[in-house]
Amino acid sequence: MPENTRFIRQIPEGGDRERLMCPDCGHVAYENPKVVVGSVIAEGEHILLCRRAIEPRSGFWTIPAGYMELGETVEEGARREAWEEARVRITLDGVLAVYSIARIGQVQVIFRARFAEPGFGPGPESLEVARFHWSEIPWDELAFPSVNWALKAWRDSAHGALPAAVLNPAEDRRGVHRLPVAG
Repeated sequence: MPENTRFIRQIPEGGDRERLMCPDCGHVAYENPKVVVGSVIAEGEHILLCRRAIEPRSGFWTIPAGYMELGETVEEGARREAWEEARVRITLDGVLAVYSIARIGQVQVIFRARFAEPGFGPGPESLEVARFHWSEIPWDELAFPSVNWALKAWRDSAHGALPAAVLNPAEDRRGVHRLPVAG
């Protein structure tokens, strides 16, 4: 498709909603939700939070989270985001919550996690990183509603076992087996 292709919004033949389409060739440019991965990282009754150094909501507190990258699993993405934002190595205990935030086109997969190694500090996207006791969490300074939801989900499940999430089968742990190309 040429770089200068212009797209218009219209309903494709047989479709039921407007899509971005090339009026010349009919190519549909699908717009799909983005996947965000993150973790509520706890040590005892303390939760690790990062003060955002980037927009949106710079200066507000969040859990380490961000967009998945192509070629990584949700678990790898959550571990990478913890390192990038809080310079912390984590062990994932399981899926804590899945949030669908349709108004901004996001699906958020949030894990319950703990420190795999001691130490943490701000990464390039964080102004500071700190551990907060539940009673000290800066609720009025949280960056997003889903951070509030995830923290409350952690509190509701912090001392119990999480239900086992069904993830990739053992023979395809990374989920990278590509489908054969049609000849």
